[in-house]
Amino acid sequence: MAKKSAKVKRSLLQQLKAKGAKLAHFVGLVEDYCWYYDQVEAMKEDIATRGLTYTAISSTGKEYEKDNPSVKLLPTYTRQMLQILKDLGISTDNIPEEEDDEL
Repeated sequence: MAKKSAKVKRSLLQQLKAKGAKLAHFVGLVEDYCWYYDQVEAMKEDIATRGLTYTAISSTGKEYEKDNPSVKLLPTYTRQMLQILKDLGISTDNIPEEEDDEL
């Protein structure tokens, strides 16, 4: 797990603990959230590197422009992340103050 997502995980687990909800099911949702987080970061990097489209080679050897799948998947993954936060009952209305604000 990347350093940044490890900080996110600690923060989410701290919020669960503060709510008295640090149960296996919810900890599993935090793990899922962090997996999505890492995927979203990788997709952002992919889009920054390859762009919205990229040149691919067809089976016949011709070059063509292909849509970058990260562009389509990114909003789907971020929606799932927001759903996990909703399921955990975590929102900007009820987060505790953190000691380390750098993410």
